[in-house]
Amino acid sequence: MSGEALQSGKGHRDENFPVASVLIAPRYRAPVMAFYRFVRFADDIADHATAAPEEKLRLLEEMRATLAGESQASPEGMRLRAICVERGLSIQHALDLLEAFRRDVTRLRYADWDEVMDYCRYSAMPVGRFVLDVHGESQDLWPFNDALCAALQMINHLQDCGKDYRALNRVYIPLPLLAAAAEGVEALGAPQASPALKAVIRDLAAQNGQLLAKSRPFARAIRNTRLALEVDLIQTLAENLNARLMRRDPLSDKVHHSKFDVARLFLGRLPAFVLGRMRRP
Repeated sequence: MSGEALQSGKGHRDENFPVASVLIAPRYRAPVMAFYRFVRFADDIADHATAAPEEKLRLLEEMRATLAGESQASPEGMRLRAICVERGLSIQHALDLLEAFRRDVTRLRYADWDEVMDYCRYSAMPVGRFVLDVHGESQDLWPFNDALCAALQMINHLQDCGKDYRALNRVYIPLPLLAAAAEGVEALGAPQASPALKAVIRDLAAQNGQLLAKSRPFARAIRNTRLALEVDLIQTLAENLNARLMRRDPLSDKVHHSKFDVARLFLGRLPAFVLGRMRRP
């Protein structure tokens, strides 16, 4: 089976958060899009509902070997490698993401918050780090980036917890939290969450809020104004979604943003962003 046969058809405009939006300057879009297409291709392989785990791991290894210059089996890997060489960018961030996708194939349960955060170290943090590298930003910003990217990943885990369980038997909510609430993982397959499960999701969202508090200064610290605006928007969207998860049941309620929600939050936040940039040293 080829990697193309496992593709979902999902594109960058279908993601929960902005990817290479018009806010990104044109000269930075090519590497960001090459990175996104590589990651999207690998993610679709790992998330395919019926492909055998051995086949998924074989295709992911083809992508790794191509990216590392050991093979030419993956067109996505070749394109990303070429643009990284051309622009002097590290391939390590993409290699880290492949580790997350291998875990998606081989690991379906997590024991505690720290284990989930270790997964986010590979599944989310490298994305922001790559974008910062593309823009020539300092690695001193990585702690802010890592907090925001981990928070975004956790939001995705919580808002899609029912779908991930039903489609892939994958559960990112730590099992001891479910056990303490007298719930099994099968509760994630119900049409709506029980009060106990909603309390678990609410507590995880509250813990996730601490990551968002840590990442709030991120946009202000970025030198590139257009990138700073995109990061500020993503932060704002994340804070709003996290607040929704504190109130809503992701098994039965709409948690994702509509296009109108995104526009409303962007326009509402824009004056404060502009004022902050004017006051920035």
